Amino acid sequence: MADAALRLRTLFAQVLGVPLPVRIRAWDGSEAGPPDAPALVVRNRRAVRRLLFKPGELGLARAWVAGDVDIDGDLYTALDLISGLVWERGDDARTLFESLRDPEVRSAVRGLVALAGPPLPPAPPPEEIRRVRGHLHTRHSDKRAISHHYDVGNGFYEIVLGPSMVYSCAYWPAPEPDGTLEHAQRDKLDLVCRKLGLTAGRRLLDVGCGWGSMAIHAAREYGVSVVGITLSQEQAAYARKRVADEGLTDRVEIRVQDYRDVTDGPYDAISSIGMAEHVGADRYLEYAEDLLKLLRPGGRLLNHQIARRPQTDESAYHLDEFIDAYVFPDGELAPLGTTVTMLERAGFEVRDVESIREHYAHTLRRWVTNLEAQWQRAVRIAGPGRARVWLLYMAASALAFEHNRIGVNQVLAVRTPESGTSGLPLRARTWN
Repeated sequence: MADAALRLRTLFAQVLGVPLPVRIRAWDGSEAGPPDAPALVVRNRRAVRRLLFKPGELGLARAWVAGDVDIDGDLYTALDLISGLVWERGDDARTLFESLRDPEVRSAVRGLVALAGPPLPPAPPPEEIRRVRGHLHTRHSDKRAISHHYDVGNGFYEIVLGPSMVYSCAYWPAPEPDGTLEHAQRDKLDLVCRKLGLTAGRRLLDVGCGWGSMAIHAAREYGVSVVGITLSQEQAAYARKRVADEGLTDRVEIRVQDYRDVTDGPYDAISSIGMAEHVGADRYLEYAEDLLKLLRPGGRLLNHQIARRPQTDESAYHLDEFIDAYVFPDGELAPLGTTVTMLERAGFEVRDVESIREHYAHTLRRWVTNLEAQWQRAVRIAGPGRARVWLLYMAASALAFEHNRIGVNQVLAVRTPESGTSGLPLRARTWN
């Protein structure tokens, strides 16, 4: 008799203390749960073993990446329904240990063990980064982390990002984001240029230049000279070709270089778009001080960065397990207030902060649509595991932005000289 789904649903409800809000479809063809809800498809017993050996987010992520579980139905709805059971509950070992004191929970766990088959822990999917002991955010560890994320094939990113090749939050028109992704990304790049007050003949340093989009836009539309730096060899090669194709080699230089090794200042402006999340809390003041030194007096920094919500006990913050293992190794998010404080401690005058949180939710949903529309090609380029990583990461992130669990902000700061003349307009957001 096919009853694995009912058994799984019953046992999981006993362990979690609440019924599952999604339907379960098991490897034996059985189904159980709300008929109108998306289905969590458990393809094999190995999926159950993954959850037993690593309960919570990482175990579920491993099962997803390996293809041991899937979603039948709307992915966003499914993630929204299960987020409270996984991402918001966390993986607190003490909570799990305390729950095992309940005889009913212990009995349910034994039932899951019996259903899972031979008690051998499955190996993590190959897409999971192998951790290297040592200090975080050294030049070597940062380069390794960046390579893990970005050196997966430029063709894959062409699918996800579209022609703009911009891997950060776009800037959508109001009241609804009814324009194209390419137009919204162009508007974001132009917004950054205007906030930085770029004019012909000035020098711009683009930290974390990606595939060269910001550097090309600034040089082509504003006549500035640009140095773009990245730690990704694949990004640099792609960006250099784009620069050559645009006929901008006399104004744009792309380097494979750590921001800590840039010594050819002063620059009139610095853009750091979606890069500071890689810096790390222990290095952030150093990052801010290094950028300050590279600016001339009166020079501007535009820091575009994802922010998390502050915690009552900041020492309890830990990296998201799935993101750390599969997407952004060693990435750390800081509250907006912490970022502003560090910039001010370094010597910057913070002049404007603009939250564009909802814009990132729209952007991520467009990226998911792009990936789903060319799924087979993406799988051929990057492999099924990597494609599944990005699909889960982007869909879950879209929901996180929509529900205000994380945000994204553009912080405009100035190296204001001793005279106090900032060079900014009296009225905010005219950006001249």
